[in-house]
Amino acid sequence: MIGLTAEGTPLRDASEVADFARRCFRPDTGNQVGVELEFLVFYSGADARHVPLSDIERALPAMTGGSRVTFEPGGQLELSGPAGSLSDALNRLTADVTAVRDALRPAGMALAGVGLDPVRPAHRQLRLPRYEAMAAYLGVPYGPLMMCSTASIQVNVDLGERPEVRWERAHALGPMLMAAFANSPLSGGRPCGWMSGRQAVWDRLDRTRTAPVPALGDPAADPAADWAAYLLDARLMLVREAGERYRPIRDGSTFRDWLESGDGRRPTAEDLAYHATTLFPPVRPRGWLEIRYLDAQHPAAWPVCVAVTHALIADDRAGDAAMAAAEPYRGLWETAARCGLSDPRLRRAAEAGFRAALEALPRLGAGPGLLAEVAAFADRHVSTGRSPAADLMDQPPGHPTPAWLTD
Repeated sequence: MIGLTAEGTPLRDASEVADFARRCFRPDTGNQVGVELEFLVFYSGADARHVPLSDIERALPAMTGGSRVTFEPGGQLELSGPAGSLSDALNRLTADVTAVRDALRPAGMALAGVGLDPVRPAHRQLRLPRYEAMAAYLGVPYGPLMMCSTASIQVNVDLGERPEVRWERAHALGPMLMAAFANSPLSGGRPCGWMSGRQAVWDRLDRTRTAPVPALGDPAADPAADWAAYLLDARLMLVREAGERYRPIRDGSTFRDWLESGDGRRPTAEDLAYHATTLFPPVRPRGWLEIRYLDAQHPAAWPVCVAVTHALIADDRAGDAAMAAAEPYRGLWETAARCGLSDPRLRRAAEAGFRAALEALPRLGAGPGLLAEVAAFADRHVSTGRSPAADLMDQPPGHPTPAWLTD
């Protein structure tokens, strides 16, 4: 039996899940981008102690760019900038990132733009009921690592007039983009065997909620139908009960099981919407597309990641060019996470993708400064087949400040 009472009208059957999924893919005419940046916070000088949330909160300035400040369970700082045109979104979020860096520095703290904590063990600081239930469901060791030690860039892209096209691009280009921005090769102070150790952690969680949504590459595929099936067949992580109580579900039951069960209360539309927030596929539809497979980047380098990702998904000419190069390698998610751009296939695809992005960015309103940053990143990392992760492993021993903490 699932649990206690909840507000809302019970769902009748799976057709209402299909209706919910279809609302996640409504076409629109917008071309905005939204960005959510996560950073690990360290004491300056690579001090390996965890920084208490209270220290960070006391030092934070006002967000004049309009970013919303939140924290992940391990104390990762998240800045969610206002959606807008590419230039506007980047400018406003850049202002807030700069303000945070400037405020933390005299307080003896620094932002680390890296996808997996390189030295510290997982340590949870937030004890909210949702996180208690999530931790109980996910188990160890990968649950604490995901919740407390990972950081990412999430790029939110409008669906456009043909949502199925952008949905397809976001997935097919995923391995190439993941490889280009792989930036988490260390754990426990040593190489972990992956260029994106963050992605390796996510891959070892419950695959019913972290695997890509299926049926991609089929011209007849219906993204909304695929998303509905994913929602139904994903295991239940937790269920909200009376008040602020959350109960982990550990019997392996899925949302479909709950919907079809005659035992206990039936799920409501609110339960379904909440269930969707506990699913973490590489691309998640929410009335826009959440691109969730990108490692956090250096505080000064993240605009390149956002600009290239947005250009290749939102600009049709750039997207078509990148797809032509990346299509044969669309399934290489694990290779991308393990090898990054050292895999020659992904490097060649990334070279084509960056060329297409550089051609598209002026059409999207990017100025010469951003174009120069993208070109410099391509020269340093893509042309040489060296993901940012390679730089983090190449620093000579004994250097006073590690490469991942050069803020």
